[in-house]
Amino acid sequence: MIQVARAPRDPRRDPVADGVADTERYFNRELSWLSFNERVLDEATNAKHPLLERLRFLSISGNNLDEFYMVRVAGLRGQVHAGIETLSAEGATPTDQLAAIALAADALMESQQEVWADLLKLLPRVDFHVLSSDQLSADCKQWLERHFLEQIFPVLTPQAIDPAHPFPFIPNKGFSLILELRRNADDEILRALLMLPSMLPRFIRLPGKVARWISLENTIRLFFGQLFPGYALLGDGAFRVIRDSDIEIEEEAEDLVRYYQTALKRRRRGEVIRLKIEAATPPGLRALVRDALGVQDRDTTVVTGILGIADLSILVDEDRPDLKFEPYSPRFPERIREHGGDCFAAIRAKDLVVHHPYESFEVVLAFLKQAAQDPDVIAIKQTLYRAGKNSPIVRALIDAAEAGKSVTAVVELKARFDEEQNLMWAAQLERAGVQVVYGFVEWKTHAKLSMVVRREGEHIRTYVHFGTGNYHPATARIYTDLSFFTADPLLARDAAQVLNYITGYVQPTHLEKLGMAPLTMRDKLYDLIDAEIANAVAGRPAGIWAKLNSLVDTGIIDKLYEASGAGVPIELIVRGICCLRPGVAGMSENIHVRSVIGRFLEHSRIFAFGNGGALPSAAAKVFISSADWMPRNLDRRVEVLVPIENPTVHAQVLDQVMLANLKDTEQSWQMTSNGQYKRLVHSGPAFNLHRYFMTNPSLSGRGAALKDTGTVPRLVLGTG
Repeated sequence: MIQVARAPRDPRRDPVADGVADTERYFNRELSWLSFNERVLDEATNAKHPLLERLRFLSISGNNLDEFYMVRVAGLRGQVHAGIETLSAEGATPTDQLAAIALAADALMESQQEVWADLLKLLPRVDFHVLSSDQLSADCKQWLERHFLEQIFPVLTPQAIDPAHPFPFIPNKGFSLILELRRNADDEILRALLMLPSMLPRFIRLPGKVARWISLENTIRLFFGQLFPGYALLGDGAFRVIRDSDIEIEEEAEDLVRYYQTALKRRRRGEVIRLKIEAATPPGLRALVRDALGVQDRDTTVVTGILGIADLSILVDEDRPDLKFEPYSPRFPERIREHGGDCFAAIRAKDLVVHHPYESFEVVLAFLKQAAQDPDVIAIKQTLYRAGKNSPIVRALIDAAEAGKSVTAVVELKARFDEEQNLMWAAQLERAGVQVVYGFVEWKTHAKLSMVVRREGEHIRTYVHFGTGNYHPATARIYTDLSFFTADPLLARDAAQVLNYITGYVQPTHLEKLGMAPLTMRDKLYDLIDAEIANAVAGRPAGIWAKLNSLVDTGIIDKLYEASGAGVPIELIVRGICCLRPGVAGMSENIHVRSVIGRFLEHSRIFAFGNGGALPSAAAKVFISSADWMPRNLDRRVEVLVPIENPTVHAQVLDQVMLANLKDTEQSWQMTSNGQYKRLVHSGPAFNLHRYFMTNPSLSGRGAALKDTGTVPRLVLGTG
């Protein structure tokens, strides 16, 4: 018997609003995510962007959609197979959600192909060509044939498909050609499969100054006679599979490392969630592939255009600066330079915030490198969620351990799609003498936290770095994030308690400044919202500003509805998923929601509460965090909520970063009460927040470069 249950409810839900049906209170999380990916795709049509940047956005939308199927759709499919009919916040079953997703995703994939077709027409106008085989000159064919024989032919393995040769396993994201061949008219038809190895580039650049590319599959088709001499090609088709790639943690898993080593192997053989196949594939071959993979019609997408939209990222690597955004070099914070490059001296003088990518991530690396080399540094403690390949952060930790310092690294094995990389880093760190801890089995450690303990005379001082983004130099060049450095002893003591909880399960008895998920952050956020409600009811100024990636948690949403009903003005900047319904009379008329999509990926989380003053004001309570307002962040992850109290840092975060996001007119989308997003319509001077910060230094880090180091010039909402 199928049991129907609802998602957990917030016990503090506003009773006055309980009369509103859940279908009217919340938007579906999955459909909201698809809407976000539509906004990403729309950037590929933005004529203000250079053509290869438009192609990059198209590629990103394709990669996003792949991961969505691999994780979110796979999860819903698993619920259906298990007979679980838990209702989503708005009251939809997993089956209902899968049906709605299929309609929205199919429309999105059609739009992707339309955008690709448009770009194919525009690119040749700037001497950038993606060619079909019949567009090749004789010289190009000659070069390509030699390339095929030397670089491609040795790697390919044709496989006959018959009772003696069963259909082979196709890995996740596997790209293959299915072919129908015959030698003579009286011979039986031969069906064969060609799997395109992932180490072969999807597109081949032809020689010459002019950019000319041809796809791997079209190259193979052109020279298939080399693989099947004497055969005629009757029909063929390319197809690509997406498999279930989520990893569920078993609570009884005794050894997380061994568990993940096994789970990663299982991931490669997960159930097929989506089959994409070319429309030109003969019906018989299409049926053969579907049956062999066990895929139903509803999980098959017939593509007219190009398979593997994500692979178009290869084309963006072409050396054509005229077709890309103007290069941008991040600045190194002046405050550090003023102290001769001594990070500790700069932090001792005053708290410091660094705004990535406008200011270089090198300052974070410099902080750890100095700690590794400084003979007075006793210990380093560090969380690692995503660090990337060839990580200089990991190198600095290894150097510190080899220099005899006590180094502890919390390596999160559950960082999706980085599990294998993190297993490797953990092994390298342990070999160098770093104490590696894997955290909790049931929670992810998502907090971005680094501690350096230093002996200074007769005293011990702790320097702390809190981040909104990962310790990942590559993403720090394209994600907007905040790095906050402080030597505040109370914050340092709180940070030590958080890390001790992760490493030794010693639960904090009293955090003096930090909020921590999953222990106190939810209640702290509720209390902050309640305080704004009380201010509004008492006739005092009130307001809430929040910038985050996703807003899903129904408890937080209900609290925001309650605040809106009390008259609290609320401005939300939610880049991705937003399940809150804004602008509904009697429920959310005081809530406005924007999404910012542009050159950089908005990633920082900033929360501001009026605290008896109208925002922005020096009295406001301002916080940064690595946590979005989602159940997973508040209930199933270790996160921290960091108060920003230093006046200069407070001014930059609130009056500069947050206000610039609210002022943006060129990259912003306004969310309507029916869940649709419309590009912001504005009058007066245009304002682009990314361009603003690229051309105006992040003022908190400039030190004496400011005329008056005690103040930060303020933007004014509503002016150009």
